[in-house]
Amino acid sequence: MSEKSESILAHEKLGGKIEITSRAKINNREDLSILYTPGVAEPCLEIMMDPTLSYTYTRRHNLIAVITDGSAVLGLGNIGPEAGMPVMEGKALLFKEFGDIDAVPLCIRTQDSAELIKTISLLAGSFGGINLEDISAPRCFEIEDALKKICDIPIFHDDQHGTAVVVGAALSNALKVVHKKLDEVKIVINGVGAAGTAICHFLLSLGARNIILVDKSGILSEGDDTQSIEHQLLAKKTNRRKEKGTLKDAMKNADVFIGVSAPNIVTEDMIRSMNFHSIVFPLANPKPEITREEAMEAEAFIIGTGSSKFPNQINNLLAFPGIFRGTLDAHAKEITMDMLKAASSAIANMIPEAELSRENIIPNPLDKRVHQAVAKAVKESAEKTKVAKTH
Repeated sequence: MSEKSESILAHEKLGGKIEITSRAKINNREDLSILYTPGVAEPCLEIMMDPTLSYTYTRRHNLIAVITDGSAVLGLGNIGPEAGMPVMEGKALLFKEFGDIDAVPLCIRTQDSAELIKTISLLAGSFGGINLEDISAPRCFEIEDALKKICDIPIFHDDQHGTAVVVGAALSNALKVVHKKLDEVKIVINGVGAAGTAICHFLLSLGARNIILVDKSGILSEGDDTQSIEHQLLAKKTNRRKEKGTLKDAMKNADVFIGVSAPNIVTEDMIRSMNFHSIVFPLANPKPEITREEAMEAEAFIIGTGSSKFPNQINNLLAFPGIFRGTLDAHAKEITMDMLKAASSAIANMIPEAELSRENIIPNPLDKRVHQAVAKAVKESAEKTKVAKTH
């Protein structure tokens, strides 16, 4: 049976991957009177006087919403909110399994940014955090930025920041293997959507100095007023040598390739044009920019993919459960760049330097110790940088 058929059968049999279970039992009238009416009025009145007590008297302290509008689901594109529900349920399952976080999938029937912002902000009082998921760029940037300004709970767009954190960890370890430095290597990022933009910002914050961004129209270069405003701003922070041309041109003498774009757009010749000991991360989903086999044939030295079938799986699962676990534990009202750096470092450090190799630069996302380490690092970062709050 094919993987597709197995998945359909499994989803049909399960009838949904998550469910709500009770933390209390109603065995008699006394239980009913304490946990519901009339006793429940007491915590209600306490919260009315101090809304932060909702974190004490309700499950809000461990509850997040996983929200999409269905506009950019996996590699499927704009398939709509209902069609995105299996993915959101899967995300909620992963939050529970690896972070012990209760997550509610919400698929909203609008792709109007203003409506989304208003809807999510109105729901924020029910949750301890919001995980935005599969919302198309550039709208996702606008929505996240607006929500961060008006909500008093952490807002996290996993397609951006989760991807960046894991790519940062993988690249950090890969560079150790090839004995190169982040501030000296030439990095090409193909795809300037949510993930590519976040990866760029994150690597710059880690100390990268020579990043070339490439989209459908070619290399982003300062002074090209045919590009969008967002791309012009990115061009000012990257491509310091003002290179021009196509992806093929950008790849020449590059040390690192990171693909978050489209399938089959990188050739073996492009890989061969890179510097010695090249690092190649073709991450387009579900089909990569170049297959692992083709990249190996072209003598790429280190290859990381999004597939669980191969070594060096670069998977967001390594990041988001621990990031939210640590954020909730710290009672943090935002997720800062320092917290993301701490998460990335924790992931990278799960593999001792003596064990790093071409095929071992990133830990297994199913290893629950990774998520515990990430949560601890994020919580400590929040406390150290005074982001942590007491409810």
